[in-house]
Amino acid sequence: MAAPSLCPHQDGGTLALPSQDGGRGGVARNRRKGFVGSRFPLNMAEGAEEGQKLAELLALGWRLWEELETDTAPSSGSPAVQDKVRQGLDVLWRANAMVTQLDLFSENEDLEEVASADLKYLLLPALLGAMTLKQVDLSKRLEHLESARALFWSFLKLCKSYGLGSFHLPPATSPPAEEGDRSPPRRSPAAIQDKLVAMASSRQAKIERYKQKKELENRLASMKNSVDSGQADEEQIRAFYILQTQKWINTSLEEIESVDQEIVILRSRGTAKQSSAPPHGTSRQVRPPMKPFILTRDAVQNKVFGAGYPSLPVMTVDDWYDQRRRQGVVSGQGTPPGLTDEELQKQQQEKKEEEDDEETLEKARNMDDWKDTHPRGYGNRHNMG
Repeated sequence: MAAPSLCPHQDGGTLALPSQDGGRGGVARNRRKGFVGSRFPLNMAEGAEEGQKLAELLALGWRLWEELETDTAPSSGSPAVQDKVRQGLDVLWRANAMVTQLDLFSENEDLEEVASADLKYLLLPALLGAMTLKQVDLSKRLEHLESARALFWSFLKLCKSYGLGSFHLPPATSPPAEEGDRSPPRRSPAAIQDKLVAMASSRQAKIERYKQKKELENRLASMKNSVDSGQADEEQIRAFYILQTQKWINTSLEEIESVDQEIVILRSRGTAKQSSAPPHGTSRQVRPPMKPFILTRDAVQNKVFGAGYPSLPVMTVDDWYDQRRRQGVVSGQGTPPGLTDEELQKQQQEKKEEEDDEETLEKARNMDDWKDTHPRGYGNRHNMG
């Protein structure tokens, strides 16, 4: 008989997975009937007590997981939340050890051969994987991700052997990290088209899984009260846990996809840190310290940045008036300083009219006559209507 494969336990133990031979199924059925292997009969009272303890462990672990899912704590890393996570992991690992010891499941038996009361224990690896992901120790994050992925994969593999759901079983191991210094190869148009088709198929599969998940949740909600209260018969209990298993199949597929992406990121980050670290025995060249220099507010800095406001006065009002007078703009006979060019020209025009300048008077009369025959705004009607 082939030995069962092992999955690493977080505390150093192992999770025994079903073997590929035909003996485990027979042993499982003998255990359910009250025999261990083919020689040692189980004490019926001890068997009933052990089964009751196993059911209590699973119920407690499931309740803790549901409380963590619906918890409204501000941080998942708070001590109270992490204590609940550790308690849930301890309870579920103890329940899993009992299931492994009892050999309840085998890949070589059909789903009809599993007792209805034992179907709920199929969910133990998935619950363990989900609880493992709730640990927030960053120094062991990669270890937790790999452990959770192995648990989800073992659950999917067992469901695949029982024919629960039609899905593609992911690879047993996560993809390796990509080297950062290697440039991506050129792809042909056909390869790019194949990748786009694969992405569209993956998106469609996610949509279908989401719809199926919502439908399963609605059906489970309608059956949960009768199962929890003990009013459901065996067929209803069997249908309830089969639906639970199908729901966790979708959850496990989503979690494996998310875990693979995070593992690639963490491994790439570790590779980048190793490549950036100096080789053993060599030290980086020590550069001499730079001499400090100070930017002072001297004339050079003022030429570059200015004074910080629009301008500084360069002459007094009297100097400006003398300059304008030398340019012939203003006369030197008592004209008040600070006038604009228009005001000065207007004053000169009025002064010429007062002196009865013939040319100026003629222009003023002609303008008055023109205003009498041309209303204001007369010349602006060219483009109207």
